[in-house]
Amino acid sequence: MGKSKAPTPPDPKATAAAQTATNIGTAVANGYMGNVNQVTPDGSLTYSYTTQKWTDPLSGNVYDLPVATATQALSPMQKKIKDENDAASLNLATLATSQSSRLNNLLGKPMDISKAPAAGDPSKLQLPQYQQFSGGPELATSVGDAGNITRSYETDFDTPKYENALMARLNPQLERDRSALETRLANQGLQPGSEAYNRAIDEANRTSNDARIAAVLNAGQEQTRLANLANQKAGFENAAQAQAYAQALQNADFGNNAKQQMHQNSQSATAANNALKDQSFNAEQARINAQNTARANYLNEQYASRNQPINEISALLAGGQVTSPNFVPTQGQSIQPVDYAGLVQQNYQNQMATYNARQQASGNLIDSILGFLPKSDRRAKKNIEKVGRVKGHNLYEFRYKDEPVSGPKHLGVMAQEVEKTRPDAVIRGPDGMRRVDYGRLFAAGKGRK
Repeated sequence: MGKSKAPTPPDPKATAAAQTATNIGTAVANGYMGNVNQVTPDGSLTYSYTTQKWTDPLSGNVYDLPVATATQALSPMQKKIKDENDAASLNLATLATSQSSRLNNLLGKPMDISKAPAAGDPSKLQLPQYQQFSGGPELATSVGDAGNITRSYETDFDTPKYENALMARLNPQLERDRSALETRLANQGLQPGSEAYNRAIDEANRTSNDARIAAVLNAGQEQTRLANLANQKAGFENAAQAQAYAQALQNADFGNNAKQQMHQNSQSATAANNALKDQSFNAEQARINAQNTARANYLNEQYASRNQPINEISALLAGGQVTSPNFVPTQGQSIQPVDYAGLVQQNYQNQMATYNARQQASGNLIDSILGFLPKSDRRAKKNIEKVGRVKGHNLYEFRYKDEPVSGPKHLGVMAQEVEKTRPDAVIRGPDGMRRVDYGRLFAAGKGRK
C-alpha cells in the first residue's frame, strides 16, 4: 500500500489578501447602510460620496474607497431665525466696539480713594495688663501637743494576796468551830471512826470548804472592783485629753476657713478687674473693625462703579445663540464580514485530520503487533542477573522498572545483544524501546550455538 501525502498548507499571503478584500467590501456596505439621510422640521442631513484610492501594502491590490460628506441644512424658518440672530449679534458686537472706547478714558484714570473712610489704627489697640492672682494663705497644719494617751492603768492581779487576807480572818474561827465540834461529839459518847462521828466531821469539813470557796470568790470580786476603778480613772483622763484636742482642732479649722475665705475674696476681685480690662480691649477692637468694614464697603462700591461698564460690554460681546437642528438617531444596519481566513484554515485542518486518521490506522496495526511482544530493551529492566544461555543467546532474570521490588521475576534476553547478531528479530516501537520476536529468534535452523 502506497504512503499518502499530507495536504498542502494554505498560502498566508493569498489568504490575507482575500480576507482584506472581503473586509473592505463589508465595511463599504456597512458605511452606505449606516449613513441615513434625515429630514426634520428644523433642517435636514444628507450624505454625498466621492472616492479615494487605497493600495493594500501586503498584496499590492488597489481599491476605490468611498469618502462620505455630511451636509446639514436649516429649514426656511430656522434659516430666517439664524439670519436675525446673526444680525443681532453683529449689532451687539458693533455696540460693544463703540462702548469699549469709553474704557480708554475710564481705565486711564486711577481710582480716587481719597474720600474713603479712614481705616482703624491697630497700633492704638493695646493688650490689657492683667493682675496676677496671689498665692494661697498659709494654713495651720498642726493643733499642738495633744498629750499622751493613757494606754494602761495600775491593776493588782495578785489574787492569792486577797485570798490570804480573808483566810487569815476565817481560819481561826474555823479551827475554833472544829475543836468545839470534836468536844461536843466526845461528850456525846461518839468515838472517832463511828458512823455518826464521821458524818458530823464530814459535814463540818464541807462547811469549812464552802467558807474557803466563798473567801476565794470574795477575793476575786474585790480585785475586779479595784480594776474597774482604775479603768474608769484612765477613761476619764483620755476623755478629757480628747476633748482638749477637739477644741484645739476646731480652733485651727476656724482659722484656716477664715484665711481661705479672705483668699477667695481677693481672687474674685482680681478676676473682676481682669474681666473689665478684657471688655475694654474688645470694645476698642470692635471699633477698629467697624472702621475697616466702612472703608471696605466704600472701596467695593467704587470698584463696582468702575467694573460696571466692563461687564456691560462683555455681555454685549456674548451675542445670541443659534438653535441647531436636532436629528433623529437612526439604527444603522451591519453586515458581518466573512471569515475567509478561518474557512481556509478550517479546510486545511479537515484535510490534516483525514491524513492523520489514515496514519493512525496504519500505526495502530503496528501497535497491535508490538502489543504482543514484551519489552526486551535493557533500559526498561532492573535487577538484571544472568542465569544461562539458549541457542547462543544469554538468558537473564530481571524485573521491569515499572514493577514493584516484590513483584515476580521475568526470564528473557537483552534486545541490545540480540540486535548485534539477529537484527531481523528485533523491532523498535514508537516509544523507542526494542522488542524481540522470540518466535523468529528461536525458530528451527536459525539459532546459533
